Amino acid sequence: MKITTIGIDLAKNVFQIHGVDAHGKAVLKKQIKRDEMAVFFANLAPCLIGMEACGGAHYWARKLQSHGHTVKLMAPQFVKPYVKTNKHDAADAEAICEAVTRPTMRFVPVKHVEQQSVLALHRARQGMVRARTAQANQIRGLLAEFGLVVPQGITHLYQRVPLLLEQAKDELPGLFRQLIQRLLAHLKVLDRQVDEMELEIQMWQRSNPLSRKLEKIPGIGPLTASAMVASVGDAKSFHNGRQLAAWLGLVPKQHSSGGRPTLLGMSKRGDCYLRTLLIHGARAVIYALKRKPPTTGWLANLLARRDKNIVAVALANKNARIIWALLAQDREFRSDYATP
Repeated sequence: MKITTIGIDLAKNVFQIHGVDAHGKAVLKKQIKRDEMAVFFANLAPCLIGMEACGGAHYWARKLQSHGHTVKLMAPQFVKPYVKTNKHDAADAEAICEAVTRPTMRFVPVKHVEQQSVLALHRARQGMVRARTAQANQIRGLLAEFGLVVPQGITHLYQRVPLLLEQAKDELPGLFRQLIQRLLAHLKVLDRQVDEMELEIQMWQRSNPLSRKLEKIPGIGPLTASAMVASVGDAKSFHNGRQLAAWLGLVPKQHSSGGRPTLLGMSKRGDCYLRTLLIHGARAVIYALKRKPPTTGWLANLLARRDKNIVAVALANKNARIIWALLAQDREFRSDYATP
């Protein structure tokens, strides 16, 4: 029988495959090693292939698409309800094969190589920022054990630590002073690497027309614009701006029953990194607005009656919808735009 649909449970070395025919009857159940995957699917007639959107999924999606197959990626939480028995690789592959054929299933767009490269740069920078913060806190904590208190902020460490070590050289052992100097040098290396990665992201952002278009939105800088373009890809995969905002977790969580709607705090679903960038950008806009004389407008009126944290999320939600409109409808940002 001809195989029409295949579900693949991805792994590091051994992949589980479950294939069915046009009538939904299982005709293929086997394990394939990593080095056999490309050859197996190159010799297989084109069919529909489903996979979970996990590590390596986008690579294999591009690889199998090059062999003529139709590949669709799904979020793991949408596949879990289709697991009929205890969790194991064969049951997961069968569930994936079943889920990919559902007409109401939501799919994840396959990212191309450039998108993944930019997102990898963002992730590496994010890791460096965390390591820099951890290193700064360690230096501050070690100094506090000897009664030397340094205010928060990396700039204060650079300015005050050498002076404190010089002033307390008679009280501090040479071993400890040498340790702090070594940690401070490591902190400078991390700081320099973060700056270099930011420069690379800005260079890519300037070369991408879609990213330059998003940068015109207040509260959207080079980091947010480049990350959004690389993550969203084809904005037309979202039906409207609210779907993009919901994908980022910027809409209220709903717990309604019996026709009575109940809205809670924001759902915090989706990419935490993108949501954080949008909210921090909104905070910057709010901070800039408070330094100006009182003005009128949507944001000023909202600040007058709501907490600034609520306003920041609301503005981030609005910016997400604007981003969808600019990308999906190929429009330019206008600060004076009014809904007709």
